Amino acid sequence: MKIVVAMDSFKGSMTSMEAGNAVREGILEVLPKAEVVVRPVADGGEGTVEAMVSAWRGELVQCLITGPNGSKVTAAYGVCAEKKTAIIEIAQAAGLMLMQEKNPWKATSYGIGEMILHAIGQGCRKFYIGLGGSAVNDCGIGMLEALGICFYDKNGNRLKAILPNLGKIEKIVDTGKCKDLEACTFITACDVNNPLCGINGATYVFGPQKGVRPEEKELIDQDMRHFASVCAAFCRKDMQDAPGAGAAGGLGFAFFSFLNAGVQSGIELILNASGLEKELEKADIVITGEGQLDEQTMMGKVPVGIAALAKRNGCMVIALAGNVKVGKNCNKYGIDAFFSIQKGTITLQEAMKKNTAYINLKDTTEQIFRVISGKKVSTV
Repeated sequence: MKIVVAMDSFKGSMTSMEAGNAVREGILEVLPKAEVVVRPVADGGEGTVEAMVSAWRGELVQCLITGPNGSKVTAAYGVCAEKKTAIIEIAQAAGLMLMQEKNPWKATSYGIGEMILHAIGQGCRKFYIGLGGSAVNDCGIGMLEALGICFYDKNGNRLKAILPNLGKIEKIVDTGKCKDLEACTFITACDVNNPLCGINGATYVFGPQKGVRPEEKELIDQDMRHFASVCAAFCRKDMQDAPGAGAAGGLGFAFFSFLNAGVQSGIELILNASGLEKELEKADIVITGEGQLDEQTMMGKVPVGIAALAKRNGCMVIALAGNVKVGKNCNKYGIDAFFSIQKGTITLQEAMKKNTAYINLKDTTEQIFRVISGKKVSTV
């Protein structure tokens, strides 16, 4: 029997590879002779670098950059030297996990620009950017400042590139922009289609998870719309309604407007790079999953993307998650059965401890495969 394991990361708990290895151990407890193939996957968020580096046999490069709260942090990105390609996760430089306290008014995307410059220094000229897990809502002005683009108010005063100044920007100057950017191409890995502004935009939809209060939404949205109009005149194109412009607090908009970035579904990018479909050609069962199965899972997240690919190859699909918040909708998207790995009442903090989550995932997998194989637990 051949089983392919393609788990997304359990955010804050296990990486994609760690989750995959837990599943592998559970399978081998029951079927020690089974062929079990583990492949790291992601959808543009946390784990994208790991998955792409594994697929392309690249390497991780570390650099010291400015974190979202302004302090220095060590971040890692992937490099495939043969392809002169870098893979960057927004979360590494501006992720929620790097913020002790959520504060969109202070959070900066400056470190993302620093990572791009560092990768350019490593010879990279093609960039894949995973737009997931950000703590910022600054329309990418921090990143743009790091790349050499300056912003000024109506009186000609240079403005610091932070959210409180977004609505004051009246002039953009790019004479100091890194010249090597002209030779670079950017592709954003994104699993949302939200525009920059409005009730479906960055602030209204994603702002609350970054600390935006209800009474602040309208003001921030108005400032974003103002900035977008200034950018439209400067860049000679209006990208505020482009699908994905609202991703990562407006970073999608910044990439589209200033770096001519393209966009690709995060899960499609990973699947194409990983060669996973070839592994599925002779597979019998596919195990996938993520930290939580919910309505967002149906919107292009890893489990649904894996299921679609698996069904094209006639595989049974089982999904595992730390928490399940959906009903039979999962079954409509190619997932034959789904299970929560929790064994009983437990606090979220305890459930998310790596050792707890690893053991629960392994044990749940073992029990599922006892049913599949027809084995019975010894009563001795």
